[in-house]
Amino acid sequence: MCMYSAQNGLANDFHLTHLGQFALGGAGLIFTEATAVSPEGRISPEDLGLWTDEQIVPLGHITDFVHRYGGLIGVQLAHAGRKASTYAPWRGRGVVPAEAGGWPVIGPSDEAYNVFYPHPTALTVDDIRRVTADFAVAARRAQMAGFDVVEVHAAHGYLLHQFLSPLANARTDEYGGSFENRTRFLLEVVRAVRTAWPMHLPLFVRVSATDWAPGGWDLDQTVALANLLRFEGVDVLDVSSGGLTPVQQITPGPLYQTPFAARVRREVPDLLTMAVGMIDTPAQAEGILHEGAADLVALARAFLRDPHWPQRAAREFGLTPALPDVYARAGW
Repeated sequence: MCMYSAQNGLANDFHLTHLGQFALGGAGLIFTEATAVSPEGRISPEDLGLWTDEQIVPLGHITDFVHRYGGLIGVQLAHAGRKASTYAPWRGRGVVPAEAGGWPVIGPSDEAYNVFYPHPTALTVDDIRRVTADFAVAARRAQMAGFDVVEVHAAHGYLLHQFLSPLANARTDEYGGSFENRTRFLLEVVRAVRTAWPMHLPLFVRVSATDWAPGGWDLDQTVALANLLRFEGVDVLDVSSGGLTPVQQITPGPLYQTPFAARVRREVPDLLTMAVGMIDTPAQAEGILHEGAADLVALARAFLRDPHWPQRAAREFGLTPALPDVYARAGW
């Protein structure tokens, strides 16, 4: 969940407090918000970043805290592409102008997300290689910062997803057109990150299983992509959906995205899957695992509402929650 609370990509006391509370609350694995691999890759001027060595130590304070209290933490590496240089939701709408800290944006083609978003410049092949290298270098910085997991963000209409979907990718070179060409950039990024990131540490990839729009990326293509990613050293596919086009038609509801993860798990058994999306209660999460719909369950808004969600879940299942010594006197 993007917090839009950094300056120059640097983590600060807010991020330490925000992410640290989940370790105290018993989360098994915590993820940072989308963390930009380059300044141009930020969604907003206030996004976290890992494009410079200066950003390593502040994030290291957070990973140290999480580890001290028994948690694990991953970083989500991202590039917003044509959805970059936009305002945080409560600060405005659409393009951030240059005088307010905005910047030129890039994408697979020169089509904007919508009329309120910036007009992108299509990446050249050299640009694609540069961005690929940015992901790899950010992964090395993530290791130095002490992260346990890296996740490549290829969902929600950001740059790598833009290349995957025919609705955003109108290229006619080796990075556009066919399924093989549209997946090429993501696969190159994953290979570069896997080379930079230690083999003994997990690599996740987040995808949108469908664009929820005719002619876009869909679940069949997601399954085909999953079959490719399992040969690239990817350990977990984090299966979300949407975000690519403003014409998407979604009817959200409890567990509405879980069937996407379930199909990938069923058809690509060598690749672990993570279910996300309106999973609120412990019973819902336990049901996903019990039914074999996914191997892991991720929650976001539920944790914003209750950072101690795992401890409450343990109590609901008749277990004794694991509590940090400093909180044990509170009892359950």
